[in-house]
Amino acid sequence: QVQLVESGGGSVQPGGSLRLSCAAFGFTFSNYYMRWYRQTPGKERELVAGISSAGGSRNYADSVKGRFTISRDNVKNTVYLQMNSLKPEDAAVYYCNARNLASWGQGTQVIVSL
Repeated sequence: QVQLVESGGGSVQPGGSLRLSCAAFGFTFSNYYMRWYRQTPGKERELVAGISSAGGSRNYADSVKGRFTISRDNVKNTVYLQMNSLKPEDAAVYYCNARNLASWGQGTQVIVSL
């Protein structure tokens, strides 16, 4: 059974940093392109970043380029999202997803405020 467990969210001031983690279970993690999404109430889920199966290719939404870094550890079956220079508009629930798999985790909430 596919399971994704996000963690690392919290409350930070603008300009702060957080590192999100997503542990994957139940599928061959190293075969999948992994993505981070975020969602705020009343809005559609937004793609934030993606990373290829071996980690050689990374893509970012324009809104986070230069501030966020996606990475992965195929031994630990975990994908990460390092978020720096956080802005209030980055506040959301963050989810990870394996492309072509329908499963989603419970998400981890990021709050950015003074």
